[in-house]
Parts: sequence; C-alpha cells; structure tokens
Amino acid sequence: MARASKDLLFFLKNSGDIERVKKAGCRLQTSLFNLVSCRSEKPYARVGVIVGKRLGGAVIRNRAKRIFRELARQSRSQLVPGRDMLVFPKHSVLATAHRVLRDMWLTALRQQALIRTGDKP
Repeated sequence: MARASKDLLFFLKNSGDIERVKKAGCRLQTSLFNLVSCRSEKPYARVGVIVGKRLGGAVIRNRAKRIFRELARQSRSQLVPGRDMLVFPKHSVLATAHRVLRDMWLTALRQQALIRTGDKP
C-alpha cells in the first residue's frame, strides 16, 4: 500500500485547511469544475476534492471524486510546492471524455500558476 501512504499527505482532508483555502483562495471557474487555490506552509502541494449532495447520489459523488483524485495524482510531480487546491466538480464532468477533462485540468493549473512551466504531462 505504498500509494495510500503517499496520498495521506497529498490530499486535503482537514476541515480547517479546507476552510482556509475557501476563504483565502484565488478562484477559477470552468465549465466542468471550479478551482480554488492558496499558499500553504507545507513544502509540497495538496489537493482536496469537494462534492456536495447537489451533484447527485453517493455513487455519482464518489465517481466525481475518483476522477479528480486520479487527475491530481497524474499531475502530482508537476505541481508547484507550497500550494493548496480545492476542486469543486460540476455535474457535466461525468459525461466528459477523460482527455478533454485532463486538458481542461492542466489548462486551469497553468492559468493559476499551479504547475511548473516547461513540464510535459
């Protein structure tokens, strides 16, 4: 379970950290998700996925979380250290092709300077 131990530090779970990012973060809205980010004291980047009941039932909410956790894992090595991010998926993400979603994810990260420039996905 090496993956699980790495993920413990990578994903935001603490409600205090989540509230701090919500209040102090810079927001970016896309057609598939909203992204909020702010500086962190940690020497690594962290990502949180927030899905409300408005999105749908538990199966749908869990699927949206899995999609974005995997996108975050794929781009982990490219993320700028010392940043916390929250992702708020929208319902349209469930009907979107993975390639389109991944391109929009990387574009959003670049727009917010959350990904190192010059790195290839």
